[in-house]
Amino acid sequence: MSMTKIGAERDFIATGTRLESPSACPEIKLHLATAITPIWQASETFLHGNNLAPPYWAFAWAGGQGLARHVLDSPWLVRGRRVLDFGAGSGIVAIAAALSGALTVEAADIDPMAATAITLNAEANDVAVKALTGDLTLAPGSGWEVILAGDVCYERPMTERCMPWLQARAAEGALVLLSDPGRAYLPSKGLVRLTNYTVPTSREIEDRDNREVVIYRVAGPEPVIAPE
Repeated sequence: MSMTKIGAERDFIATGTRLESPSACPEIKLHLATAITPIWQASETFLHGNNLAPPYWAFAWAGGQGLARHVLDSPWLVRGRRVLDFGAGSGIVAIAAALSGALTVEAADIDPMAATAITLNAEANDVAVKALTGDLTLAPGSGWEVILAGDVCYERPMTERCMPWLQARAAEGALVLLSDPGRAYLPSKGLVRLTNYTVPTSREIEDRDNREVVIYRVAGPEPVIAPE
């Protein structure tokens, strides 16, 4: 990607969003859409014109907020470990892991614009997060000890693609945590319920004022992680 294009993407994000703290994670600042319609209208010209996806990275979705909150509340889960934020969007979960003392943090999303947003958001929080693009489900694991997946079961094709990959990583011994705010395609088996969070949401992107976000561990050999 050319430096000119990267610069244009950074400018688009900076001008179309505002640095704000999500309701469930006041410790974190993100470049978020403050008015839904304008940035989606802008996507019709800039994003569509550059063959890029809609700006899902511009919103702090409830599932990501719940998982980020869980990491911030339980930092021993990631401290000193190699962490991946899978389907990262804004990178909120990756940032939570970095703030909680992870050894390294990578954030993966198939949308190249999300990678730019993740980089900007990491800079805003003064943490190191490496943004990855491409479909990780087409490749084996890469030594991650903890994999965090926020709200990835919102469509059947996405669930069918990502769950086998997450289950394979759990079977290899990684701690794989998945958050779900009540999506239709969450698997009924292979998940261990850990806890839940009530996350305020916007009627502009959800159908209710709050969502109950449940945190699960993807079943596999249970990693030994000592709490503080």
